[in-house]
Amino acid sequence: MAENQTVFDAIGGKPTFRNLVDIFYAKVEADEKLRAIFPDDLEPGKEWQYLFLMQYWGGPHEYGDQRGHPRLRMRHAPYTITPDLRDRWLQHMLDAIDEVGIEEPHRTTMRDYFERGATFMINRFEPPTE
Repeated sequence: MAENQTVFDAIGGKPTFRNLVDIFYAKVEADEKLRAIFPDDLEPGKEWQYLFLMQYWGGPHEYGDQRGHPRLRMRHAPYTITPDLRDRWLQHMLDAIDEVGIEEPHRTTMRDYFERGATFMINRFEPPTE
């Protein structure tokens, strides 16, 4: 990566992030268990995720300009996020990264971020089964 080049620029900017979010949300729509915790209308969430990811990885600050601080845990608190749903969400995002074709070292950097972030969003634990 060139000195001072952001991940946003290195992986292709807006078109890459739009593609990533579109692929990810198509996977969410096809996952009955995960889809159940998302709002009926996925479009606003898709747009917020697109803007957030671009900003986080060094792109335009449209998310912050429109919404302020991300406050991810607070924004996700109304939704039940169990370890299973975390795993489903994460797998769809990791698969989307691979489908988009994000190359190393950015692939690993992004995968690591999503693994940590997805775990941080867990807010409910299933009771142990006997």
